Amino acid sequence: MSPTTKTLDSPPSSLEAYLRAGLGAIPGTGKLPFLAGGGGDIPDLELRLDEVEVDPERLAEYCKVCGFSVGGKLPVTYPHILAFPLHMALLTDARFPFPAIGLVHLENRIKQQRPIGTDEKLSLRVSASKLSPHPKGKTFALLTEARVGDEVVWSSESVNLRRGKGGGDAEGAPAAAGVDVAELDAEAEWSLGGDLGRRYGGVSGDRNPIHLYGLTAKAFGFPRQIAHGMWSKARSLAQLDSRLPDAFEVEVAFKKPILLPAKVEFASRNADGAIEFGVRDARKGIPHLAGVAKPL
Repeated sequence: MSPTTKTLDSPPSSLEAYLRAGLGAIPGTGKLPFLAGGGGDIPDLELRLDEVEVDPERLAEYCKVCGFSVGGKLPVTYPHILAFPLHMALLTDARFPFPAIGLVHLENRIKQQRPIGTDEKLSLRVSASKLSPHPKGKTFALLTEARVGDEVVWSSESVNLRRGKGGGDAEGAPAAAGVDVAELDAEAEWSLGGDLGRRYGGVSGDRNPIHLYGLTAKAFGFPRQIAHGMWSKARSLAQLDSRLPDAFEVEVAFKKPILLPAKVEFASRNADGAIEFGVRDARKGIPHLAGVAKPL
């Protein structure tokens, strides 16, 4: 059975989405009919936004924050930014079983079929997979496609955990989960300021309070604000950009969060036609991200 498709006229407001997400995180509000978090199954819903254009100024700011060079093609992680308002609209839909705030981003996989020009208009489609068992609760994936006309040029899968009563083993662990970050060759050291979450939030729209300030992060159980996982993936791919082919797949597993400010180390190695890479604490070696990139 095909999902219900809802085509939007314009991107939803991220401020409105986070207000709804914040309300949904308050215990008991999930029972309200207009807020997510009432339990049940993932809705069979696809959100669509057509004729999406790239704002050159916003793109340039994103490239600055993430370390990409500004050119005629989009950074491989940028369609995720364009689709983020749809992600939030889906997660805050009244039929969604969990509140958006409190979900844990475990993994992200991107397939780029070809480079996307900065002047190309995209059609974005976002849906969610069914729930799967996990030792620490349940997981689902946000599924995103970017099309130019009828051509799928980019797709992604972001796996999220809803903590709770666990059951069974985690299904379909990515190859990145098996990368030993400690064994990779150090390439660069990055000094990350305490304002990184606010800077990335400004260019991505992802203003989750766990990334913004120490006080707002503590309200959700973190000692300080933490870096966005998709920033660490983007910064890693910017570091690897000259070594990646036009068509490739890249997956990452998010490990320990990066508490800001921080000094971290980027490391990589070639492995059977693929590139294994990771981000780890520069002093203690604690792994923050493990990844694998390979040609399609």
